[in-house]
Amino acid sequence: MKLDRVSVAVATAGICTFLNLYTPQAILPTLATQFAVPLRNIGLTITVSLLAVAIVAPFAGAISDVLGRKRLIVGAAFGVVVPTLLVAFSTSLDALLVWRFLQGLLLPFIFAVTVAYIGEECEGPAAIRAAGTYASGSIVGGFAGRFVTGIAADLGGWRFGFMVIAALTALGAAVVAATLPRERKFRPARGGIRATLRDWREHARNRLLWGTCVVGFCMLFSVVATFTYVNFRLSAPPFGLSSGELGAVFTVYLVGAVTTPLATRVAVRIGRKRTALLSAGVAIAGELLTLAPSLPAVVAGLVLASAGLFVAQALALGFIGLAAPRARSTAVGLYVTIYYVGGALGGILPGGLWHRFGWAGCVALVCVVVAVMAAAAVATFRDAVAPVRAPGAR
Repeated sequence: MKLDRVSVAVATAGICTFLNLYTPQAILPTLATQFAVPLRNIGLTITVSLLAVAIVAPFAGAISDVLGRKRLIVGAAFGVVVPTLLVAFSTSLDALLVWRFLQGLLLPFIFAVTVAYIGEECEGPAAIRAAGTYASGSIVGGFAGRFVTGIAADLGGWRFGFMVIAALTALGAAVVAATLPRERKFRPARGGIRATLRDWREHARNRLLWGTCVVGFCMLFSVVATFTYVNFRLSAPPFGLSSGELGAVFTVYLVGAVTTPLATRVAVRIGRKRTALLSAGVAIAGELLTLAPSLPAVVAGLVLASAGLFVAQALALGFIGLAAPRARSTAVGLYVTIYYVGGALGGILPGGLWHRFGWAGCVALVCVVVAVMAAAAVATFRDAVAPVRAPGAR
């Protein structure tokens, strides 16, 4: 297996996924004006896609266990271009939400199956590096989806923004199709529904898998909580940032694309557990730094928090293949569902603390969640050789 081709392919798959998932965030006010609805309602353009991802993710894994990896990854990457274009031609908010939901239904067939592919086709240090490359691609995609849409919307309107995203997704799908080697170690699942239920029962008793899911849950909870409520802090005195300036703050996400591959190299040398503890410490230090009354200090804190949290994500993704030596893509589906549940709660639960204690209350909650993440990583991650697979394992 040539890791250079795999790296290009999995990074591009990550970009394709997150290029589409959060696309409307940069243009929510424009969409609210276009469809004459309150801002709280236009937020559904994000929620419906996340809901669809959480619903489909476990089934995406089971389907790929039967049909294979590459064909689903490539098919979904090309398929998501269609609803993205249809979003651009929506004449009502209801229609836009339908197409956004359809986007969310397709994205797990890229995300979950790519992670399963990494766990199945790459071993040892190669698996850690490939997972880090995928995580970096997802970071770049998440940033680009917001940034490119905003710029394109300024140039040609919000519909043009979605057209550009559709074109970039089609290009990414072509790259994945050309560079991702066909799976060699995949063995189709047999036994139908009975075998699937057996896999789920096995996952339900898998302590290592559940620990990995806790790491993912805490990671996205912390990211969403941080980058949702810090906007309220920075838009208020003494900072008073405008919407455009708040959008520029989001570029700190790109730091994760640089630090994650570096940290995965560190993980190869010192192990997953120590790297997870280091990343959690960096994230907590960053959260505490955001309490400072200085804008540069707050931005620096967000940089540290992003760097630490995205490293934890890469470590968790890379460990799923070891935690679940059988039915890996089904295990990834479970991970993805719990991951996005964490993100949804991260946008809701800190609200009461914000109203009562302000930003300090949100930071305290996030620090506790990051500490739980670190504890789960220490209790779960293993740095020894992967467990021996059972005969016929997939």
